[in-house]
Amino acid sequence: MSLPIVAIVGRPNVGKSTLFNRIIKSRVAIVEDEAGVTRDRIYAKAEWMGHEFILIDTGGITLESGEIEEQIKAQAEIAIDEADVIVLLGDVTSHMTNMDETIAKMLYRTKKPVILAVNKADNPEQRTDIYDFYSLGFGDPIPVSGSHGTGIGDLLDAVVGEFGDKANQHEDDAIRFSVIGRPNVGKSSIVNAILGEQRVIVADMEGTTRDAIDTSFTHDGQKYTIVDTAGIRRRGKVYEKTEKYSVLRAVSAIENSDLTLLVLDASTGIREQDKHVAGYAHDAGRGVIIVVNKWDLPEKDAHSMKQFEQTIRQEFQYLDYAPIIFVSAKTGQRIPDILNLVDEVHENQTRRIQSSVLNDLLLEATRITPTPLVNGKRLRIYYMTQVAINPPTFVVFVNDPELLHFSYKRFLINQLRQNFDFKGTPIKILARKRK
Repeated sequence: MSLPIVAIVGRPNVGKSTLFNRIIKSRVAIVEDEAGVTRDRIYAKAEWMGHEFILIDTGGITLESGEIEEQIKAQAEIAIDEADVIVLLGDVTSHMTNMDETIAKMLYRTKKPVILAVNKADNPEQRTDIYDFYSLGFGDPIPVSGSHGTGIGDLLDAVVGEFGDKANQHEDDAIRFSVIGRPNVGKSSIVNAILGEQRVIVADMEGTTRDAIDTSFTHDGQKYTIVDTAGIRRRGKVYEKTEKYSVLRAVSAIENSDLTLLVLDASTGIREQDKHVAGYAHDAGRGVIIVVNKWDLPEKDAHSMKQFEQTIRQEFQYLDYAPIIFVSAKTGQRIPDILNLVDEVHENQTRRIQSSVLNDLLLEATRITPTPLVNGKRLRIYYMTQVAINPPTFVVFVNDPELLHFSYKRFLINQLRQNFDFKGTPIKILARKRK
């Protein structure tokens, strides 16, 4: 499934980051009363009335010609280019400016849906000051207050109304998996080896793949969509416009995948950037398979594979659920086994456990390890039920959610893994107070 992408753009200090945080219901973007605080694009998944989408916060676009201002403008242009819907944000307290008109002219050329919102309309009197913005030519301006939350529902109704069929695009019964990793670990070679033919460019230089490339195919009656992504570089090394665009596309590909193949390079070992890339997939809650490529290159003995696996487990402790496979795209070693793992992990991601079975497990788990006592108050767990798949998500009803410490939640996750096959997929446990 491909999620729609929505970009918030505008001149500096109109409240783009405040609106962004309000919509995603989290303080991700930095908010200060100073122009130019947001320089890079910030993205997050958002939801409104059952519609999920990716929201992008951008830096303020200015007419100034400094290096930083040019980078901010380039970032905004990338977001505009990637977006399906654009929110142009103005500021009612400073009225419409020449910069608003300049940005509007830029947006006309995109031929994309533009929703005009006017921020800081904190009280009814200010909402009468939005009429200047009609001259921008984007229809009725929507008065909003990012600080107080007023008008946000009207804005999001207008946004999701522009999604059309985009929100429902998916390939029936197809398992969608992305291939991620830092540059030059052999992602495109892995894709070509899986497909059995030269579908994407392969070259011994970093950054050959600039975009995310989708390829659909069928194997043993099962439909798949494989996404080859550009190598993700460290934030500090992503300078040129095409590289920044590639990172956004790669992260978008992860969000729109069922699971990911994290490709490592056996010839160079694990680098800090590998962990940075893995964090994207883990944070997105996607299934993960660790693929160690170029296993034909290093000198090996009978213990090499076990030692490399131990290093992976030590460096990627948060991916302890991910299976590891050692392959060579060049020689074809174990390449056919990758799809078998993809099938297995996808099955585990979509597994549902009956509530009666879960509560038998819960009873046994609390007998083995009693619930903790916190400040003289004991955690009591009354009931467990599964509420979602992809990833498997469970709700436990307790006397006080604050008493469910991370360590005991981890214990319950381990019990689920020991009793059911959840290899390759993260597990979420949510605590709810029993009414």
